[in-house]
Amino acid sequence: MRMLHRFKYLSLFFIFLFSCYSYSQSSSKFKVTLDAGHGGHDFGAIYHGHIEKNIALAIALKVGKILEANPNFEVNYTRKTDVFIELVERSSIANRVDSNIFVSIHCNANKNTSADGSETYVMGLNKNASNLAVAKSENAVITLEKDYKQKYEGFDPNNPSSMIGLTLMQEEYLDNSISLASKIQDQFAGLNKKTRGVKQAPFMVLHKAYMPRVLIEIGFISNPAEGARLDSEDGQQDIAQAIANAIISYKKEYFGSNSSDPIDKPSKKMSEVPKKEEILISKTESPVEKIEQKSDNSGIIFRVQIAAANKKLDLVPSNFKGLNNVKSTTDNGQLYKYTYGETSDYNEAKRNLEEAKAKGYSSAYLIAFKDGKKISVQDALK
Repeated sequence: MRMLHRFKYLSLFFIFLFSCYSYSQSSSKFKVTLDAGHGGHDFGAIYHGHIEKNIALAIALKVGKILEANPNFEVNYTRKTDVFIELVERSSIANRVDSNIFVSIHCNANKNTSADGSETYVMGLNKNASNLAVAKSENAVITLEKDYKQKYEGFDPNNPSSMIGLTLMQEEYLDNSISLASKIQDQFAGLNKKTRGVKQAPFMVLHKAYMPRVLIEIGFISNPAEGARLDSEDGQQDIAQAIANAIISYKKEYFGSNSSDPIDKPSKKMSEVPKKEEILISKTESPVEKIEQKSDNSGIIFRVQIAAANKKLDLVPSNFKGLNNVKSTTDNGQLYKYTYGETSDYNEAKRNLEEAKAKGYSSAYLIAFKDGKKISVQDALK
């Protein structure tokens, strides 16, 4: 009998150890939430027999299948079938699983059926008319939801700029979102697709996702040739692979690489530069970012990226949760990036990063500079 009890306790002990191991393994995975736009009674755009909700779902599932083949990724979906999901629930799904990134997939449409090309949006309040028109179209789905006026706190889908009450806390993911969006557009350029750039607009589906997040307009369903490509098996597989490659590249840059990560080819330069007023940022087209540094701090410098916003803030601790030594850089006065700390010691930089996260900047990450020019952290460590 004693031997039986011992065996029972040992079995429970090993089950406990295995559970802890499994949890640590899953918790270390890079979590991606894929959102297939529209669904159910919300068909999205319909042109030439092509239906947006079906194309978005097919591509989301293909992206997920590619990533799920990699043990370092955990993929969550807002929907895997033809069902209607409310906009606020889509971001809530990503928040509940503590996703690292949120990727929403859509098709564009225009009365001008010659319009073509892909574009990737980040959350923001850019008032460019064409950007607002896209946001208005995607946000209109909330009118299909019950009590949407109360649920969305008076937000008017016909007036996207009514979302003006965003705070810096919600904007602190902007820089990472721009980086992910740029990688996606770079990958699309490699497919010989026209790239319309990285843009900014107030999308409700991105508004309450508390992580780096993007909305991809993979192409114009209203264009007969592009619509047919989007609705083909080969076209969808190419687009899915491009999106997956961008996600893998983003993970490698900000979260490190693993031996089982597939080696994706370097992204090609954008074949077409968007109009100046449409560009938010493009890593392949923008000038090299520089940062002010002390004259006695030549060589490698590490700083902690804590936030990015459309407004300039006074560099005082009260504006940054008590953090001192905060600096800002700007891209032509349109986007202000805020960084904390400055050191040539990588271990000290990691301590600064932990301090920033402890203050509430959960999406903070390290950036590096060599002689004033931004480089990847991996290159700095080499």
